[in-house]
Amino acid sequence: MRIGLPVLLAALLVTPACAKKAPSCEVPATLPRPMLEGPSVDQPRRLLPTGGYTLAVSWSPQYCIDKSSSPQDHIRCGGANSFGFTLHGLWPDGEGALWPQYCKPTRLVPDKVIREHLCSTPSPQLIQHEWEKHGTCMSKTPADYFAKSGKLFAELAFPDMKALSGRTMTAADFQRKFADANPGMRPEEMRLNVGKSGWMEEVWICLDKQFHRRACPAHQGGAAPGQVVRIR
Repeated sequence: MRIGLPVLLAALLVTPACAKKAPSCEVPATLPRPMLEGPSVDQPRRLLPTGGYTLAVSWSPQYCIDKSSSPQDHIRCGGANSFGFTLHGLWPDGEGALWPQYCKPTRLVPDKVIREHLCSTPSPQLIQHEWEKHGTCMSKTPADYFAKSGKLFAELAFPDMKALSGRTMTAADFQRKFADANPGMRPEEMRLNVGKSGWMEEVWICLDKQFHRRACPAHQGGAAPGQVVRIR
């Protein structure tokens, strides 16, 4: 079977880590240009000591339920692409309830860096946001920050989500299934972000200062073990 040039070029743009996470991902030839965000009154700059990290992964079938026509989410939710879990971000946590954010002024993330990580985080604007809000507090360059978060994301394995789709279970049940897919992981090393209607939206993995998994601090919240969650 002959492979068309556009498909071949798209395949070459997908890194091995991206290909592992996205059943189908083509990087468009032209990407929307992200905008600088910066701190605001509601999201101020905070220079605080780092007490650990959170690796947040988002479940795309739930995220995209009402965003198929959203221009900002077209790469993730529209067209021919197909995503399961995607990388929301790697966030520095504080030593208490507050965390550092928007630690230094910065510029737009280079197009090359966006393209390298678009199949893990399929939104140029989200990539820009993650660098400005979180990455500036832990890395010198966007390339360093996304290399670290991309490596941690690539090391994750996921349960058989097709088998879980449409099922209702407790948060503790899902956490056990997620942990079982990753040797050595314990359910208490993650927390679930569940929407008001009970649909599971994100999994947040708790890490120490050396990026090793740890039990999530109690003040970080998340779904209670007995909370009923639904999987899209």
